[in-house]
Amino acid sequence: MGRPGLDWAPMVKTPGVVRIAAVGDIHLGRAAYGPPIQTVLGPVAELADVLVLCGDLTDRGDPEEGRQLARALASVGVPIVAVLGNHDYESAKVPELSRILCEAGVQVLDGGDAVEIHGVGFAGVKGFAGGFGRRALGPWGEEIIKLFVREAVEEALKLETSLSKLRTDRRVVLLHYSPIAGTVEGEPKEIYPYLGSSRLEEPLIRYPVDAVFHGHAHHGTLEGKTVGGVKVYNVSLSLLQRSFPDQPPFRVVELRTERREGGEVERRQERESDRRAEPQPGRRATDQPAEVPSESSGRGPLHLST
Repeated sequence: MGRPGLDWAPMVKTPGVVRIAAVGDIHLGRAAYGPPIQTVLGPVAELADVLVLCGDLTDRGDPEEGRQLARALASVGVPIVAVLGNHDYESAKVPELSRILCEAGVQVLDGGDAVEIHGVGFAGVKGFAGGFGRRALGPWGEEIIKLFVREAVEEALKLETSLSKLRTDRRVVLLHYSPIAGTVEGEPKEIYPYLGSSRLEEPLIRYPVDAVFHGHAHHGTLEGKTVGGVKVYNVSLSLLQRSFPDQPPFRVVELRTERREGGEVERRQERESDRRAEPQPGRRATDQPAEVPSESSGRGPLHLST
């Protein structure tokens, strides 16, 4: 059941449409951060067909934090795909943390692998830092700088390998770090290089992708686009809460695939299915509203259709 008093209702499942709920930066274990995990996850099954988690699932990567999260995730009721974030690496127990989540039914992606759910392909890596565009850090000088840059390059290569394995018509990418500067805008400019890397954008140019989700930038911007026009969504929990305080704290994107007589896939942008055409507190407007009202649609959390 949904939380009483909030302006949303379960959406009717549409044949041929996959609803993806996305959120990152849960930071389970951090005192007084965010809503209880049950509040975050409670409405998912009513509103989505798949849940994607974009890193920093725990605050320190402690296995006990992972066990608490796993207990909550085990009852969500829909398939779950996740990548880890930098906080999940803090205790240097990533293999154990990943095992705990996998035993709860979570597909934890870390490049090289990919998964298909309801006909949609999911690829994901944590990603890494390094900066964006012409200001990105280059592999020159001290060996430690070269190692830093090499980490970003390797994460991008892992993502490319994952995407190359997908044979689905629809493809979704999960990251923790951002692949573009647009969704970290709002953060102090001094920390942009630590929030993502343009190298993560390169595989998104080489392979057709329908949507990209990431977290990490708690004070960033809700959405942007790659140079190829692919929508990138910042689904950091705290950003979603500030932007849409009366909605469940995750974003829902619909993927719709239609086939013509020849059999090829038609990818088209649909009108958005909620009522948020105007910028809201904590949300940065773009030149054109990214979300257009649709009077015939049901009301749901940050609900988009593509």
